[in-house]
Amino acid sequence: MKSLVRIFGLASAVGFAAACASVGGGTGGTVTNGGAGPTTQTTSPAIIWPIKTREHVDLWLHGFAMLQEDTTFVPFFRRGYSMDMIVLKNRANVVSQLDANRDKLRARLTLNPQLVNAQFVPLSFATWSELTQTVDLFVRAGGDPRAASSQGQASAIAFLAAYFQTGADRDWLRLFVQSLDDESSRFYHSYWLQQQRERSNVLDLVDTLWQRTYRPRMQRFLNNTQQAQGSILLSLPLDGEGRSLTNGKQSNTITVTFPERPSDAVEAIYVIAHEAVGGIASTAVNDNITPEQRRTGLGERYQSAAAVRGGALLIQRTSPEILDGYMRYYLKSVNRPAGSNVQAAFTATFALTDTIRDALVRQLDVVLGGI
Repeated sequence: MKSLVRIFGLASAVGFAAACASVGGGTGGTVTNGGAGPTTQTTSPAIIWPIKTREHVDLWLHGFAMLQEDTTFVPFFRRGYSMDMIVLKNRANVVSQLDANRDKLRARLTLNPQLVNAQFVPLSFATWSELTQTVDLFVRAGGDPRAASSQGQASAIAFLAAYFQTGADRDWLRLFVQSLDDESSRFYHSYWLQQQRERSNVLDLVDTLWQRTYRPRMQRFLNNTQQAQGSILLSLPLDGEGRSLTNGKQSNTITVTFPERPSDAVEAIYVIAHEAVGGIASTAVNDNITPEQRRTGLGERYQSAAAVRGGALLIQRTSPEILDGYMRYYLKSVNRPAGSNVQAAFTATFALTDTIRDALVRQLDVVLGGI
């Protein structure tokens, strides 16, 4: 689980967008509705945790997937994603600025690995236009909120400055957005629309499974972990690690894998459960590791394993009939065989100390036992 807690409201980050100079080009923010292609978002506010898709989020994550070496225990992106995209672009004889600038962009990612945290950035913006306008303002201001002409602009500059702290980082961001604009116009926009058409039945099925079966079962957990309401985004590049933005009880975003086939629709439910337990998993680990374990990176490995194990516990308590599928999905995600004893393979692969495991179980008991 990769999550981000955003303290100030979304409006403070993007509400000023109309006053900013436009960067031009690129992809508009969209939400799909069945096979009809991208449409303006019309989801009723009465729907709890609606299932959506957003093109600008996928474009941004696609850019990272094409640039970074995905060496995390549970992969950020679908295994083989970048190679699949390269094959499709080669077949279409497409070369974009993302390809041309790949080595330069990758070099900065290698030099400053913290830039991968910027994968969360698009979750705070409703459209690609709002995001690019904010980036343009940020770059022109030299990353200094004092150069803003309003409090809204200052807040937005400060928001991006938390991710892009140096002049070199701002140059990287400018080039990255420029490259994504070109990638979208030459390849990704048409690819994304095609995938929405082809997977419209998957989206509908995920929505049905979530709203009619699994969300009602998990709602007590969500309510008692300050996640009563929000949006679920199905994202084409993602695998078992989702992206979560916590912004208060009623405004959260969980971004998860977008399964390819109707028969795989439940995979989105697996990743939702994995993401939903991220907070209690982090607490269980942080309260039970030493400073030395944190310094050596073992704590990060435990965080990853605890989120997977916590998701399994949530599934076991609320929907035990899909627990076997959940364990198999995450074993496959980390490229481990299930063997003849799936539970044993799962426990061994996502190993935790007894103290972390027991803390995770206790916290889940408390949450599910609450009103």
